[in-house]
Amino acid sequence: MYQCSLINPLVDLLMGNTHLSDIWNKTPTLTYKAAGIYILWVTFQVILYVFIPDFCHKFLPGYVGGIQEGAVTPAGVVNKYEINGLQAWIITHVLWFANAFYFHCFSPTIIFDNWIPLLWCANILGYGVSTFAMIKGYFFPTNAKDCKFTGNFFYDYMMGIEFNPRIGKWFDFKLFFNGRPGIVAWTLINLSYAAKQQELYGQVTNSMILVNALQGIYVLDFFWNEAWYLKTIDICHDHFGWYLGWGDCVWLPYLYTLQGLYLVYHPVQLGTANAVGILILGLVGYYIFRVTNHQKDLFRRTNGNCKIWGKKPEYIECSYMSVDGTSINLELKKSCMYSYS
Repeated sequence: MYQCSLINPLVDLLMGNTHLSDIWNKTPTLTYKAAGIYILWVTFQVILYVFIPDFCHKFLPGYVGGIQEGAVTPAGVVNKYEINGLQAWIITHVLWFANAFYFHCFSPTIIFDNWIPLLWCANILGYGVSTFAMIKGYFFPTNAKDCKFTGNFFYDYMMGIEFNPRIGKWFDFKLFFNGRPGIVAWTLINLSYAAKQQELYGQVTNSMILVNALQGIYVLDFFWNEAWYLKTIDICHDHFGWYLGWGDCVWLPYLYTLQGLYLVYHPVQLGTANAVGILILGLVGYYIFRVTNHQKDLFRRTNGNCKIWGKKPEYIECSYMSVDGTSINLELKKSCMYSYS
Protein backbone atom coordinates (compact mmCIF):
# COMPACT_ATOMS: atom_id res chain seq x y z
CA MET A 1 0.00 0.00 0.00
CA TYR A 2 2.79 2.45 0.94
CA GLN A 3 5.40 0.71 -1.24
CA CYS A 4 8.04 0.38 1.52
CA SER A 5 7.75 4.00 2.68
CA LEU A 6 8.26 4.49 6.42
CA ILE A 7 7.33 8.18 6.41
CA ASN A 8 4.12 8.29 4.35
CA PRO A 9 1.96 6.21 6.74
CA LEU A 10 3.14 8.34 9.69
CA VAL A 11 2.37 11.54 7.78
CA ASP A 12 -1.08 10.26 6.89
CA LEU A 13 -1.77 9.33 10.51
CA LEU A 14 -0.50 12.64 11.92
CA MET A 15 -2.37 14.70 9.31
CA GLY A 16 -5.56 12.79 9.94
CA ASN A 17 -5.71 11.55 6.34
CA THR A 18 -6.10 8.00 7.55
CA HIS A 19 -6.50 5.93 10.70
CA LEU A 20 -4.89 2.73 11.90
CA SER A 21 -8.15 0.94 11.26
CA ASP A 22 -8.04 2.07 7.62
CA ILE A 23 -4.52 0.72 7.18
CA TRP A 24 -5.54 -2.52 8.87
CA ASN A 25 -8.62 -2.90 6.65
CA LYS A 26 -6.49 -2.41 3.51
CA THR A 27 -3.94 -5.02 4.58
CA PRO A 28 -4.28 -8.30 2.61
CA THR A 29 -5.56 -11.16 4.73
CA LEU A 30 -4.48 -14.77 5.02
CA THR A 31 -5.59 -16.83 2.02
CA TYR A 32 -5.93 -20.56 1.43
CA LYS A 33 -3.49 -20.24 -1.46
CA ALA A 34 -0.80 -18.67 0.70
CA ALA A 35 -1.40 -21.21 3.47
CA GLY A 36 -1.02 -24.05 0.96
CA ILE A 37 2.18 -22.56 -0.45
CA TYR A 38 3.67 -22.11 3.00
CA ILE A 39 2.73 -25.57 4.24
CA LEU A 40 4.25 -27.17 1.15
CA TRP A 41 7.38 -25.04 1.53
CA VAL A 42 8.03 -25.93 5.17
CA THR A 43 7.15 -29.60 4.60
CA PHE A 44 9.56 -29.76 1.66
CA GLN A 45 12.38 -28.28 3.76
CA VAL A 46 11.65 -30.76 6.58
CA ILE A 47 11.95 -33.62 4.10
CA LEU A 48 15.25 -32.29 2.74
CA TYR A 49 16.57 -31.77 6.27
CA VAL A 50 15.50 -35.02 7.94
CA PHE A 51 15.24 -37.67 5.24
CA ILE A 52 17.98 -36.94 2.68
CA PRO A 53 21.50 -37.51 4.07
CA ASP A 54 24.17 -35.15 2.82
CA PHE A 55 26.07 -36.24 -0.27
CA CYS A 56 27.74 -32.91 -1.15
CA HIS A 57 30.69 -33.54 1.19
CA LYS A 58 31.53 -36.66 -0.82
CA PHE A 59 32.42 -34.79 -4.00
CA LEU A 60 32.94 -31.10 -3.08
CA PRO A 61 36.57 -30.53 -2.03
CA GLY A 62 36.88 -28.54 1.18
CA TYR A 63 33.21 -28.79 2.09
CA VAL A 64 32.37 -30.20 5.54
CA GLY A 65 28.97 -31.87 5.67
CA GLY A 66 27.30 -35.04 6.86
CA ILE A 67 27.20 -36.00 10.52
CA GLN A 68 28.99 -33.45 12.71
CA GLU A 69 29.21 -32.94 16.47
CA GLY A 70 28.18 -29.77 18.23
CA ALA A 71 29.75 -28.20 21.30
CA VAL A 72 29.36 -29.68 24.78
CA THR A 73 26.18 -28.39 26.44
CA PRO A 74 26.09 -27.24 30.10
CA ALA A 75 24.70 -30.69 30.98
CA GLY A 76 27.63 -32.39 29.25
CA VAL A 77 25.71 -33.52 26.16
CA VAL A 78 27.34 -33.54 22.73
CA ASN A 79 24.62 -33.45 20.07
CA LYS A 80 25.13 -34.75 16.56
CA TYR A 81 23.79 -32.88 13.55
CA GLU A 82 23.14 -33.75 9.91
CA ILE A 83 24.84 -30.91 8.02
CA ASN A 84 23.01 -30.83 4.68
CA GLY A 85 21.99 -27.20 4.25
CA LEU A 86 24.04 -26.67 1.09
CA GLN A 87 22.42 -29.72 -0.42
CA ALA A 88 18.94 -28.45 0.50
CA TRP A 89 19.74 -25.05 -1.03
CA ILE A 90 21.01 -26.59 -4.27
CA ILE A 91 18.04 -28.95 -4.68
CA THR A 92 15.56 -26.17 -3.93
CA HIS A 93 17.09 -23.73 -6.40
CA VAL A 94 17.54 -26.33 -9.15
CA LEU A 95 13.82 -27.07 -8.90
CA TRP A 96 13.03 -23.33 -8.83
CA PHE A 97 14.95 -22.63 -12.04
CA ALA A 98 13.63 -25.79 -13.69
CA ASN A 99 10.11 -24.54 -13.07
CA ALA A 100 10.90 -20.99 -14.17
CA PHE A 101 12.45 -21.98 -17.51
CA TYR A 102 10.87 -25.33 -18.35
CA PHE A 103 7.94 -26.72 -16.32
CA HIS A 104 6.04 -23.44 -15.61
CA CYS A 105 4.00 -25.00 -12.79
CA PHE A 106 3.86 -21.64 -11.01
CA SER A 107 4.96 -18.09 -11.66
CA PRO A 108 8.44 -17.05 -10.46
CA THR A 109 6.70 -14.03 -8.92
CA ILE A 110 4.62 -16.25 -6.64
CA ILE A 111 6.38 -15.11 -3.46
CA PHE A 112 5.98 -11.40 -4.21
CA ASP A 113 2.37 -11.88 -5.35
CA ASN A 114 1.48 -13.52 -2.00
CA TRP A 115 3.87 -11.52 0.16
CA ILE A 116 1.53 -10.28 2.91
CA PRO A 117 -0.59 -13.46 3.11
CA LEU A 118 2.67 -15.39 3.45
CA LEU A 119 3.63 -13.01 6.27
CA TRP A 120 0.55 -14.14 8.15
CA CYS A 121 1.63 -17.76 7.66
CA ALA A 122 5.18 -17.04 8.82
CA ASN A 123 3.85 -15.38 11.98
CA ILE A 124 1.58 -18.32 12.73
CA LEU A 125 4.51 -20.72 12.42
CA GLY A 126 6.84 -18.42 14.39
CA TYR A 127 4.47 -18.05 17.33
CA GLY A 128 3.36 -21.67 17.05
CA VAL A 129 6.85 -23.15 17.26
CA SER A 130 7.83 -20.72 20.05
CA THR A 131 4.79 -21.71 22.10
CA PHE A 132 5.34 -25.42 21.43
CA ALA A 133 8.99 -25.10 22.46
CA MET A 134 7.96 -23.55 25.79
CA ILE A 135 5.33 -26.21 26.48
CA LYS A 136 7.84 -28.89 25.55
CA GLY A 137 10.40 -27.42 27.93
CA TYR A 138 7.94 -27.69 30.81
CA PHE A 139 6.43 -31.11 30.17
CA PHE A 140 8.65 -33.22 27.90
CA PRO A 141 12.10 -31.67 27.41
CA THR A 142 14.73 -33.42 25.32
CA ASN A 143 17.22 -33.03 28.16
CA ALA A 144 15.86 -31.71 31.45
CA LYS A 145 19.35 -30.82 32.70
CA ASP A 146 19.80 -28.36 29.83
CA CYS A 147 16.60 -26.45 30.62
CA LYS A 148 16.65 -22.98 32.20
CA PHE A 149 13.69 -21.60 34.18
CA THR A 150 13.98 -17.99 35.33
CA GLY A 151 10.53 -17.71 36.86
CA ASN A 152 9.67 -14.87 34.51
CA PHE A 153 7.11 -16.15 32.03
CA PHE A 154 7.77 -13.49 29.41
CA TYR A 155 11.54 -13.89 29.56
CA ASP A 156 11.28 -17.68 29.37
CA TYR A 157 8.91 -17.41 26.40
CA MET A 158 11.11 -14.95 24.55
CA MET A 159 14.56 -16.38 25.25
CA GLY A 160 13.58 -20.02 25.61
CA ILE A 161 13.70 -22.78 28.20
CA GLU A 162 15.24 -25.73 26.36
CA PHE A 163 18.80 -25.48 25.15
CA ASN A 164 18.49 -28.00 22.33
CA PRO A 165 14.85 -29.02 21.80
CA ARG A 166 14.56 -31.99 19.46
CA ILE A 167 11.96 -34.33 18.05
CA GLY A 168 13.41 -37.75 17.48
CA LYS A 169 17.09 -38.18 16.78
CA TRP A 170 17.69 -35.67 14.01
CA PHE A 171 15.05 -32.93 14.01
CA ASP A 172 16.86 -30.21 15.93
CA PHE A 173 14.76 -27.04 16.35
CA LYS A 174 17.76 -24.72 16.42
CA LEU A 175 19.54 -25.94 13.33
CA PHE A 176 16.36 -26.34 11.29
CA PHE A 177 14.75 -22.99 12.04
CA ASN A 178 18.00 -21.04 12.15
CA GLY A 179 19.20 -22.45 8.84
CA ARG A 180 16.04 -23.64 7.12
CA PRO A 181 13.51 -22.65 5.87
CA GLY A 182 14.20 -18.91 6.29
CA ILE A 183 17.71 -18.72 4.87
CA VAL A 184 16.98 -21.09 1.99
CA ALA A 185 14.04 -18.85 1.15
CA TRP A 186 16.17 -15.70 1.30
CA THR A 187 17.61 -16.11 -2.19
CA LEU A 188 14.29 -17.38 -3.58
CA ILE A 189 12.58 -14.24 -2.30
CA ASN A 190 15.15 -12.04 -4.04
CA LEU A 191 14.73 -14.04 -7.26
CA SER A 192 10.98 -13.52 -7.02
CA TYR A 193 11.56 -9.77 -6.74
CA ALA A 194 13.79 -9.85 -9.81
CA ALA A 195 11.13 -11.78 -11.71
CA LYS A 196 8.54 -9.18 -10.71
CA GLN A 197 10.76 -6.39 -12.03
CA GLN A 198 11.02 -8.24 -15.33
CA GLU A 199 7.24 -8.64 -15.44
CA LEU A 200 6.50 -4.99 -14.61
CA TYR A 201 9.24 -3.13 -16.48
CA GLY A 202 10.56 -5.58 -19.06
CA GLN A 203 14.01 -5.68 -17.48
CA VAL A 204 15.88 -6.42 -14.28
CA THR A 205 17.87 -3.43 -13.06
CA ASN A 206 21.53 -3.75 -12.18
CA SER A 207 20.74 -2.70 -8.61
CA MET A 208 18.44 -5.71 -8.29
CA ILE A 209 21.16 -7.93 -9.77
CA LEU A 210 23.60 -6.58 -7.18
CA VAL A 211 21.17 -7.34 -4.34
CA ASN A 212 20.69 -10.88 -5.62
CA ALA A 213 24.41 -11.47 -6.16
CA LEU A 214 25.81 -10.00 -2.94
CA GLN A 215 23.15 -11.46 -0.67
CA GLY A 216 23.40 -14.75 -2.56
CA ILE A 217 27.12 -14.89 -1.74
CA TYR A 218 26.32 -14.44 1.94
CA VAL A 219 23.71 -17.22 1.89
CA LEU A 220 26.01 -19.63 0.06
CA ASP A 221 28.78 -18.77 2.50
CA PHE A 222 26.49 -19.68 5.38
CA PHE A 223 25.64 -23.07 3.92
CA TRP A 224 29.19 -23.82 2.81
CA ASN A 225 30.31 -23.22 6.40
CA GLU A 226 27.23 -24.63 8.13
CA ALA A 227 29.43 -26.92 10.24
CA TRP A 228 31.06 -23.79 11.68
CA TYR A 229 27.61 -22.62 12.74
CA LEU A 230 27.58 -25.39 15.36
CA LYS A 231 30.20 -23.38 17.29
CA THR A 232 28.38 -20.03 17.23
CA ILE A 233 26.39 -18.22 19.93
CA ASP A 234 23.05 -19.37 18.51
CA ILE A 235 23.89 -23.05 18.94
CA CYS A 236 26.34 -22.91 21.87
CA HIS A 237 24.68 -20.39 24.18
CA ASP A 238 21.13 -19.35 23.22
CA HIS A 239 18.11 -21.31 24.36
CA PHE A 240 15.31 -21.80 21.85
CA GLY A 241 12.35 -19.49 22.34
CA TRP A 242 10.52 -16.68 20.57
CA TYR A 243 13.77 -14.84 19.91
CA LEU A 244 15.00 -17.62 17.63
CA GLY A 245 11.69 -19.26 16.65
CA TRP A 246 9.81 -16.17 15.52
CA GLY A 247 12.99 -14.40 14.47
CA ASP A 248 13.99 -17.12 12.04
CA CYS A 249 10.48 -17.54 10.60
CA VAL A 250 9.55 -13.85 10.26
CA TRP A 251 12.33 -11.39 11.07
CA LEU A 252 14.99 -12.97 8.87
CA PRO A 253 13.10 -13.51 5.59
CA TYR A 254 10.99 -10.36 5.85
CA LEU A 255 13.58 -7.86 7.09
CA TYR A 256 16.70 -9.05 5.29
CA THR A 257 15.00 -8.87 1.90
CA LEU A 258 13.59 -5.35 2.18
CA GLN A 259 16.14 -3.97 -0.30
CA GLY A 260 14.78 -6.14 -3.10
CA LEU A 261 11.18 -5.36 -2.17
CA TYR A 262 11.92 -1.64 -2.34
CA LEU A 263 13.51 -2.04 -5.78
CA VAL A 264 10.37 -3.69 -7.13
CA TYR A 265 8.42 -0.51 -6.42
CA HIS A 266 11.29 1.89 -7.10
CA PRO A 267 13.58 0.39 -9.78
CA VAL A 268 17.04 1.94 -9.87
CA GLN A 269 19.38 1.58 -12.85
CA LEU A 270 22.81 2.54 -11.57
CA GLY A 271 25.53 4.06 -13.66
CA THR A 272 28.36 1.70 -14.54
CA ALA A 273 30.84 3.36 -12.15
CA ASN A 274 28.36 3.29 -9.25
CA ALA A 275 27.41 -0.34 -9.91
CA VAL A 276 31.05 -1.45 -10.06
CA GLY A 277 31.87 0.57 -6.94
CA ILE A 278 29.05 -1.04 -4.97
CA LEU A 279 30.07 -4.49 -6.21
CA ILE A 280 33.69 -3.95 -5.15
CA LEU A 281 32.61 -2.55 -1.77
CA GLY A 282 30.32 -5.52 -1.22
CA LEU A 283 33.00 -8.05 -2.15
CA VAL A 284 35.59 -6.37 0.07
CA GLY A 285 33.12 -6.39 2.95
CA TYR A 286 32.43 -10.07 2.31
CA TYR A 287 36.18 -10.81 2.29
CA ILE A 288 36.66 -9.10 5.66
CA PHE A 289 33.64 -10.95 7.04
CA ARG A 290 34.94 -14.30 5.81
CA VAL A 291 38.53 -13.82 6.98
CA THR A 292 37.50 -12.74 10.48
CA ASN A 293 35.09 -15.65 10.85
CA HIS A 294 37.76 -18.05 9.63
CA GLN A 295 40.16 -16.69 12.25
CA LYS A 296 37.58 -17.05 15.02
CA ASP A 297 36.78 -20.61 13.97
CA LEU A 298 40.48 -21.51 13.80
CA PHE A 299 40.99 -20.07 17.27
CA ARG A 300 38.08 -22.03 18.74
CA ARG A 301 39.05 -25.33 17.11
CA THR A 302 42.67 -25.12 18.28
CA ASN A 303 41.89 -23.58 21.69
CA GLY A 304 44.23 -20.75 20.82
CA ASN A 305 47.12 -23.00 19.74
CA CYS A 306 47.51 -21.41 16.35
CA LYS A 307 49.03 -18.46 14.57
CA ILE A 308 47.11 -15.61 12.97
CA TRP A 309 49.02 -13.19 10.78
CA GLY A 310 52.15 -14.99 11.98
CA LYS A 311 51.50 -14.20 15.65
CA LYS A 312 50.36 -16.33 18.56
CA PRO A 313 46.91 -15.25 19.80
CA GLU A 314 46.67 -13.36 23.07
CA TYR A 315 44.19 -14.19 25.82
CA ILE A 316 42.63 -12.64 28.91
CA GLU A 317 42.05 -14.60 32.11
CA CYS A 318 39.14 -13.66 34.33
CA SER A 319 36.73 -15.17 36.83
CA TYR A 320 33.08 -14.67 37.65
CA MET A 321 30.55 -15.74 40.25
CA SER A 322 27.60 -17.79 39.01
CA VAL A 323 24.05 -17.45 40.35
CA ASP A 324 24.49 -20.41 42.70
CA GLY A 325 27.61 -18.84 44.21
CA THR A 326 30.18 -20.95 42.37
CA SER A 327 33.40 -19.19 41.43
CA ILE A 328 34.45 -20.03 37.88
CA ASN A 329 37.75 -19.22 36.22
CA LEU A 330 37.40 -18.35 32.58
CA GLU A 331 39.87 -17.67 29.81
CA LEU A 332 38.53 -15.20 27.29
CA LYS A 333 40.94 -15.68 24.46
CA LYS A 334 41.32 -13.49 21.47
CA SER A 335 43.25 -13.86 18.25
CA CYS A 336 43.69 -10.13 17.64
CA MET A 337 41.62 -6.98 17.79
CA TYR A 338 40.46 -7.49 14.22
CA SER A 339 39.28 -11.06 14.41
CA TYR A 340 37.64 -11.72 17.75
CA SER A 341 34.43 -10.23 19.02
